[in-house]
Amino acid sequence: MNRRQFGKTSLSFMLAAILPHPLLTRPAYATRDIDEPFRIKQEDRLKLKKRFRRKQISYRTQEPPGTIIVDPYSRYLYLVLGAEKAMRYGVGVGRQGFEWSGEAVIRRKAKWPRWTPPKEMVERDELAAKWANGMPGGPSNPLGARALYLFQGDVDTLYRIHGTFQPETIGTAVSSGCIRMINADVADLFERIEIGAKVVVISDSVQIADGLPPKRKGFLLDRLFNRNQ
Repeated sequence: MNRRQFGKTSLSFMLAAILPHPLLTRPAYATRDIDEPFRIKQEDRLKLKKRFRRKQISYRTQEPPGTIIVDPYSRYLYLVLGAEKAMRYGVGVGRQGFEWSGEAVIRRKAKWPRWTPPKEMVERDELAAKWANGMPGGPSNPLGARALYLFQGDVDTLYRIHGTFQPETIGTAVSSGCIRMINADVADLFERIEIGAKVVVISDSVQIADGLPPKRKGFLLDRLFNRNQ
């Protein structure tokens, strides 16, 4: 590496340290009806309990900006912004017996997605059976205005982060394992994240105990530090 290359590299590192991450300066996404085939109700935010309304908070984590962290027990989804900040959203989560935890990657994003229920759901749910071949996107579609598709490697987990037309379900455990958000919030998240974004869904193995792996201790500190914000 010559002196000029070294100088450019050093300048890049200095700018990265000084300038805020783009996620920190990106404005909230506000949909216009003219841009959407169906209306996204921004007023749904007012139907949520105050603690579940979208908010930028202080948040400590070792995960890089752009990572999504879901805490199903607090009913929150955090988008890591960097500089010890995160955007926090209220979510609805899987009911007992349908919970999922682990790490995944966003491999696909879709606006007003088509919903094709998995075989297991078709077998147990009459509504799902009706749409076994797929339901077009729209106001009756359970995936809402946006969907983010979670993969582990090249394998589709069949779990989604998606919208809902039922704001009253945010903060509850009612889904078949997917993470649901009001449409205004999932549209905001959709614009902020990129394909390839990491998703971490915290498991119930996070507990106060000696000998926890460092990663789990980090999650525990995140939860304790942000509980009262």
